[in-house]
Amino acid sequence: MNLSVFNTLTRKKELFVPLDENHIRMYVCGPTVYDRAHIGNARPIIVFDTLYRLLKHLYPKVTYVRNITDVDDKIIKKSQESGEPIDVITQKTTHFFHEDIAELNALPPDIEPCATQHISEMIDLVQRLIDNGYAYEAQGHVLFSVSKMKNYGMLSGRSMDEMIAGARIEVAPYKKEPGDFILWKPSDDTQPGWDSPWGFGRPGWHLECSAMSSKYLGETFDIHGGGQDLIFPHHENEIAQSCCAFGHDFYAKYWLHNGHLMVNGEKMSKSLGNFFTIREILDQVPGEAVRLYTLGTHYHQPLNWQEDGLKQAKQTMDRFYTALRTTPDVDLQGITPDVEVLDALKDDLNTPKAIAKLHMMVTALNKADTEEEKKAIKKELLVSAHLLGLLFQDPEHWFRFASGSKQGISESEIELLIKKRSEARKIKDFKTADAVRKQLADQGIVIEDTNTGTQWKRM
Repeated sequence: MNLSVFNTLTRKKELFVPLDENHIRMYVCGPTVYDRAHIGNARPIIVFDTLYRLLKHLYPKVTYVRNITDVDDKIIKKSQESGEPIDVITQKTTHFFHEDIAELNALPPDIEPCATQHISEMIDLVQRLIDNGYAYEAQGHVLFSVSKMKNYGMLSGRSMDEMIAGARIEVAPYKKEPGDFILWKPSDDTQPGWDSPWGFGRPGWHLECSAMSSKYLGETFDIHGGGQDLIFPHHENEIAQSCCAFGHDFYAKYWLHNGHLMVNGEKMSKSLGNFFTIREILDQVPGEAVRLYTLGTHYHQPLNWQEDGLKQAKQTMDRFYTALRTTPDVDLQGITPDVEVLDALKDDLNTPKAIAKLHMMVTALNKADTEEEKKAIKKELLVSAHLLGLLFQDPEHWFRFASGSKQGISESEIELLIKKRSEARKIKDFKTADAVRKQLADQGIVIEDTNTGTQWKRM
């Protein structure tokens, strides 16, 4: 297949050699559902959805697991602050998350396990670690003893001293060493909890992913993905738990991490006023523009989110859909993606290079002379774009709803004004016709007169 990926574990780009070429298994860390997902959360969703699409094209079977963390201290805090029950918060937020990422053209994973539905698997995993001598109980807590694992830090490539210095390590009297991390913690009557051999309590965050990934993908699997911010401590601790519980020298064979997202060169923060939820962005531009903008930077590099860049992505999508708008419908059955687009994606998911090729194909489509030539180019363009999660909409739908969910003037009002302008032109009342055109332009509506009538689109 010649697929290559940058493996955080080895710190180099490697040829992807699956454990089983007939079944690729991938796990990606999902959201903690306490609030609306922000644009930083959107990046791994888009990146690993694109990888998922590519894997499905290359291999006969792919199982993609992405979890929902619905028990966490952030959720407990949100409940205490808002007065809403925890289950109401998690169900509502999970619904919002699904709603938002669907507009980003993200395919649903094959399996989406919730942490609260897998407590028994987590308790079993903790017991394994205790039995294997890697965990200990102290004051109602169960902790992983990092000194027992010789190669702890293999993913981040840092020593224990460096890891402790660079992270918020909780200092607690029940810890044998500062770097030991919690597998299980006690809950009081106001907190969610479950009965366990160590008392009424709840799992540690790191434990959840190890338990759910092993249940659905096995004790070892091909790919584990997430943002760079998860390398330490979350993914480092997942490796420690899983390897020591199951006795393997590796957990996931390939570790892929997307780069950080900045806003205008600064870390996204509510205090800086540069914090945006996915929904707030989708209220400005459609999801495909957000997706294109995100994929315009290689996933391994930092993404600097800027309003001008987002506007340019929207304009690019307008150009793509304009080209499709003027060409006949086509049947995509049996059509394969453009070789250059596929090769770019197989080269460590080089989406900027793949998008550059889409631009070239659109240019060729616009220059094509015959209907047959246009159809051939359009088929390959659409199938290639679909690998990137783009160009799934009908062009007419795109131009009617391309400004996001805040539409302003309604479609029926637009049609009435276009009719008024057409009637004015028939009687040569060009002053009224020009006034209507300006009225529409002021509302962000551009009209174009064609042989088949007047077309319009939102800008």
